[in-house]
Amino acid sequence: MRLVLCDDNRILCEALGAVLERHGHEVLAAVTSTRRGIAAVAAHHPDACLLDLRFPDPPDGLMAAHVIRTFYPGTAVLVLSGMVDPAARSTAEQIGVAGFLRKDHNVNHVVSALDVIAAGGVVFDSSLSRPVTAQGARSANSTYYLTPREKEILHRIVVGQGTIQMSCEMDISTSTVRSYVKNIFAKLGVHSRLEAAFRATSENLLTGQEIQPSL
Repeated sequence: MRLVLCDDNRILCEALGAVLERHGHEVLAAVTSTRRGIAAVAAHHPDACLLDLRFPDPPDGLMAAHVIRTFYPGTAVLVLSGMVDPAARSTAEQIGVAGFLRKDHNVNHVVSALDVIAAGGVVFDSSLSRPVTAQGARSANSTYYLTPREKEILHRIVVGQGTIQMSCEMDISTSTVRSYVKNIFAKLGVHSRLEAAFRATSENLLTGQEIQPSL
């Protein structure tokens, strides 16, 4: 498979890449930030992106996975994380990643997972069971009233822009951006940017928006 590796630990990233290449995979890029990871996917259109969840700078791994799955659906995402969190696994499944594995697995397990993904399957660590969640949230045909400015902010969230980038590109203060984000969360009934992005795409709330993904 043609791969992009994205992990903030460069040594780990390069070591994993070397092992995967010995198993016949082609590593097109090994990067240490999600912005570079998204850019590498945009440039190379790999078969899969192996992605950590925790990074010092935004967007986090789940948001990066969401951007990749939204704008580059031909690239499968395999999450490799030291974060043992059933909620993160559940969100990753909703996003549409092809796999979610703990980092403490040996490399052979990762190689086997890539074989499954190459065949069109999915691989989720059995130790990360889904959390119990409340049912009966808003249905897919729910309607929300968002102002044009709120829709613009929401779309920028979807493509992975942070508060400072929105502030600069929209020529408004960071406090104004945060105020818009707070209003959007309240209207959509969500508590995070990732939840807002998922709802926006799953319920087609942004038809006609043309902002490009942030790289």
